[in-house]
Amino acid sequence: MTRLNVTQKLIDAHLLSGRLVPGEEIGLAIDQTLTQDATGTLVMLEFEAMQLDRVRTELSAQYVDHNLIQEDFKNPDDHLFLQSACRKFGVWFSPAGNGVSHPVHQERFGIPGKTLVGSDSHTPAAGALGMFATGAGGLEVALAMAGKPLYLKMPQVVGVELTGELPDWVSAKDVVLEMLRRFDVKGGVGKVFEYYGPGLDSLSAMDRHVIANMGTEMGATT
Repeated sequence: MTRLNVTQKLIDAHLLSGRLVPGEEIGLAIDQTLTQDATGTLVMLEFEAMQLDRVRTELSAQYVDHNLIQEDFKNPDDHLFLQSACRKFGVWFSPAGNGVSHPVHQERFGIPGKTLVGSDSHTPAAGALGMFATGAGGLEVALAMAGKPLYLKMPQVVGVELTGELPDWVSAKDVVLEMLRRFDVKGGVGKVFEYYGPGLDSLSAMDRHVIANMGTEMGATT
């Protein structure tokens, strides 16, 4: 029997349709969703149009962390709408000042082995905890909130072995900058970068968060 890596195990555990063959379309069951105020308004309107009373996920969270400037009525109106929609549909609401969505979600709701889809390109940050986390369009997130599968192409898994420790004046961001130097901004399209090896031992949770978060800059699925 072929041994599966962590990514393949996560996908296999949530696979509703398709096969674990890179490039083939698969359908995944989604456990959690993440939205933020720059994109969440449209997601909530799309979900509202489905005429469901509650979300069908294990957990959905809405964050207000992007459009914080309130020069007129537009952003405040969006935030009030999002707050009321969360109350109506059973979505966690994180107000302005509570923190940036990705680290807050990791600290409060992140669970290894779960799937997460978000209406934000940096949703892969939750991969730091061993989640299969990916960004998607608003309608795809709304459908996931309604309990529908997320359809995507089965990604290729690229293993990245980390050894040693980060020296002084070198941060986790430098790890990703080196990855960008090697793969460029489109080198991760259709791929999952799975980091492993003894070098992980010295990385903090936030170090891992930074590395997973910035996989987006390479176009990675997660």
